[in-house]
Amino acid sequence: MGIVARATLGNGGEVTGVIPRFLMEIELSHPDLSELVVVDDMHTRKRVMFERADAFVVLPGGLGTLDEAMEIITWRQLARHDKPVIALNVAGYWEALRAVVDNVVRHGFADPDATGLFSVVETVEDLFSAIEAQGGGNGALPALRAG
Repeated sequence: MGIVARATLGNGGEVTGVIPRFLMEIELSHPDLSELVVVDDMHTRKRVMFERADAFVVLPGGLGTLDEAMEIITWRQLARHDKPVIALNVAGYWEALRAVVDNVVRHGFADPDATGLFSVVETVEDLFSAIEAQGGGNGALPALRAG
């Protein structure tokens, strides 16, 4: 997240960070964020990011990233939102996610439409095209938020 924040800020963009209070004692927040929102817990963090987002971009990450991605995909399945959810498949990182969802569908635990709840793209250019094609960002890509 730090690399994305630095690159965005370095190119004139705005970055909003959302961090639970307890993590501020463990992790450093970026010192030059446009806005830092401190919340009580991880659930509130996800809710705040959800409310402020025009689209969801999933970069390679750890278990927290996987948790956040699956929750936002599930919320889309439950019609809690219709915002684009797009995974950037750096070096094939999200192939396993596609395979898991395909497996869930194949075994009858989800409708075949579940594979369309998120997109996986290979390049940053494809990412921006997918966001625009799916109506995210309200035509203003700089409004995307980094979590």
